[in-house]
Amino acid sequence: MQPAVSDPDWNEIWKERQRLQESTKLAGDPSHNWDKKENAERYDANARSEYDDRVQRTIASLPLSRDARVLDIGAGPGILALPLAPLVRDVTAVEPGAGMVEVLKKHAERDGIRNIACVQKTWEEVDPASDLSPPYDIVIASLSLTMHDIREALAKMDAACSGSVHLFWFADMPFWERMNAELWIPLHGRPYYPGPKADCLFGVLYQMGIFPDVTMMPMGKEYRFASSEEMLAFFCRRFGAETPAQKKTIEDYIAPMSRIEGHEVVISGMSTLAHVRWKKKNA
Repeated sequence: MQPAVSDPDWNEIWKERQRLQESTKLAGDPSHNWDKKENAERYDANARSEYDDRVQRTIASLPLSRDARVLDIGAGPGILALPLAPLVRDVTAVEPGAGMVEVLKKHAERDGIRNIACVQKTWEEVDPASDLSPPYDIVIASLSLTMHDIREALAKMDAACSGSVHLFWFADMPFWERMNAELWIPLHGRPYYPGPKADCLFGVLYQMGIFPDVTMMPMGKEYRFASSEEMLAFFCRRFGAETPAQKKTIEDYIAPMSRIEGHEVVISGMSTLAHVRWKKKNA
């Protein structure tokens, strides 16, 4: 008699993949410290042009109305919150990075936007009773699902919502993650572990009794530089290449991928984004 086969615990799988991915991060890398205003401004400047098409498609996929209340989790410098604000009643932007919040508020003041409230906390730290004013018609988490316990995070999103929840997460390895995976062993002698993807997210939701709709969206990633030297310096910092041998590895890797467009050197790649969404039962 065969033993009963139980379904895997997708939340535990998510936790383990998050743990492994975080273990590959380079110690002392300051580039993703979003408390620093200069990092937030750099991200904001790149995102304004690079993600314009994705932002437009994201907004077009939401059930917006003038009286809708929106909760944007992991809002960054307002990539979605700022263009959404004129289209809805109000937006609550949850963002832990002090630099990101400062940039978001600066843009809102410049554009005369007064219906965005910022909550400078991680989603795990947020207390809906004291930090938020639920329920929200639309809850969004776009490229911000870095929570360790994703089941708990999703349950909190669902509880704060009276309409629909919209998650935008990677269906496959994004371009920058593929680069990491191909370079980590040559550079650092150890494998790179990618983070959990949309299949894992879907499994967690299914085991919570939430059966979402899923739509796939293409997502491009593009890096632009004024020169090949600037490009090499950027990727050496990004991938922790310090020795001459490591720098040569980076140079040999990126040279065939780069192209000249006008006066710029460009590297780009495509990946796929999943729009995972569900309506509350009585919405």
